Amino acid sequence: MTAPTGHAALFERAERVTPGGVHSPVRGFGRVGGTPVFFARGRGAWLIDVDGREYIDLCQSFGPLILGHANPDAARAAHAAIDDGWTFGTTEPYSLALAEWITTRVPWAERIRFVSSGTEAVMTALRVARAATGRARILKFEGCYHGHADAVLVQAGSGLAGATAASSAGVPPSAFRDTLVASLDEEDDLMRLIDATGHDLAAVLVEPLPANHGLLPQRPAWLARVAELARACGALLIFDEVITGFRMGVGGLAGRTGIRPDLVCFGKVIGGGFPVGACAGRADLLDHLAPTGPAYQAGTLSANPVGMRVGLVTLEKVEACDGWRRLEVRTTAFADRLRAAFASRRADLHVTREGSIFWIHTGDADPIRRPDRIPPSHADWFARFFHAALRRGVYLPPSPYEVGFVSLAHDDDTLGLAAERLAAAAAEADT
Repeated sequence: MTAPTGHAALFERAERVTPGGVHSPVRGFGRVGGTPVFFARGRGAWLIDVDGREYIDLCQSFGPLILGHANPDAARAAHAAIDDGWTFGTTEPYSLALAEWITTRVPWAERIRFVSSGTEAVMTALRVARAATGRARILKFEGCYHGHADAVLVQAGSGLAGATAASSAGVPPSAFRDTLVASLDEEDDLMRLIDATGHDLAAVLVEPLPANHGLLPQRPAWLARVAELARACGALLIFDEVITGFRMGVGGLAGRTGIRPDLVCFGKVIGGGFPVGACAGRADLLDHLAPTGPAYQAGTLSANPVGMRVGLVTLEKVEACDGWRRLEVRTTAFADRLRAAFASRRADLHVTREGSIFWIHTGDADPIRRPDRIPPSHADWFARFFHAALRRGVYLPPSPYEVGFVSLAHDDDTLGLAAERLAAAAAEADT
C-alpha cells in the first residue's frame, strides 16, 4: 500500500519515530500551533513544499543562507568538495584557507578553532576562558541564547541578583552552579554582582545583539560598560556572534561598536548553510587548546571540508559584491515599507531592524532591549499573523521570538511582494 502524502500525513509518520516529529524544537510549530510544513527544495529567496507550493522564505534556515538557497557558486563548491571527499579526519588546505580569510579581516581573531555548531563554539570559548584565568564562574544575560550546553541553558532565578535556575529539564544544579545571570540593559545590579563575584569570574558572555528572544538591540554605551566591568575584574569578554558574525558585516557587532572581545563565537554564515561553528580570539588564549595547551577540545567532523569550502566561497562572494551594504539598503527599505503599512492599521505594531535581521512585534514604540519588556499578548497575535502569512505564501520563523533574515537572493521585487503579503496578513490577524 502506498504511504499517504501531504503535510499532516508526513508529520504523523515523523511523530512515530522522532520526539515531537522534529529534530529541533522550533520546527514543531509549538509556538504558533498547527501542522509543520514539509519543504522539499529551496531556490534563492523561495522555499518549495512537498506539494509544490512556493513561499517567500524570510527565515533562511535561521540566518546562515546570506546568499539564499542553493546559490550556484556555493553549490559548485559543495559538489566539488563531495567529489574530492567529504571528510578526511586529517589536516587539509580548506580549513586553512577559511581560517586565513577570517583572521586577516578580523583583527581580534588572531587564532581560530573550527567546530561543528554554535553550541560547540560557546563550549570551547568557556573552556578556554576557564583555562586561561584559572577561574570557574561565568556571567551571562537573561534573553541571550548560547546553545544547549548545560552550563548556559539557565535563566534568572528568584532571590539575589545572579541567581540561576535551569531552563530545561535534565539540567542538574551541579551543571550550572558556576553560572550567574544578569539583566540586559541594566547597570546597577550588574555592578553589584561583579563587585561581589568578579574575583571568581572567568568570563562575561553576551550576545552583543540578542537575536534569539526577539531582536533586542543593546545600547553601545551599555555594551561598553559590560566590557569595562569584565576587564576590571580580570574576566574575559566573550561575544557570541553566532548569528551576527559575518551577517552584520565582516566585523559583526564587534566591528560596529568598536568593542574588541577577547573571544568571539561564530557560526551560521561562516559555513554557508553547512554545520560549522568557530571559536576565535587572542592568540595567547586560543593557544590554551590542545595540542598546544592543556585544555582539551576535539571533534571528528570539525572543519569538515564541505562546510569549509562552501563557507569560504560564501564570504568571498558577499565581500566581492559589497553584499553587506546591499543587504543593509534592501532590508532598510523592506522594514520601512512594512512600518508604513502597519502604521495605517495599528500603532503598537513595529519592525525592529539591525543590518539584514528584522523582527515584527507588538509593543511600545521605544526599542525593546530585554525580554521582560515584550508584551505577553505578542505571542497570540504572532500565531495568527504567522498562519495568515503562511496562507499567502510567506514563510516566517515559526515563533514569536525568532527573527527574520533577508538574503542577497531577495531582490526588490520579491521584498515588495513579501511586504504586500505581510501587510495583508497583519490585517487578517487583527480581525
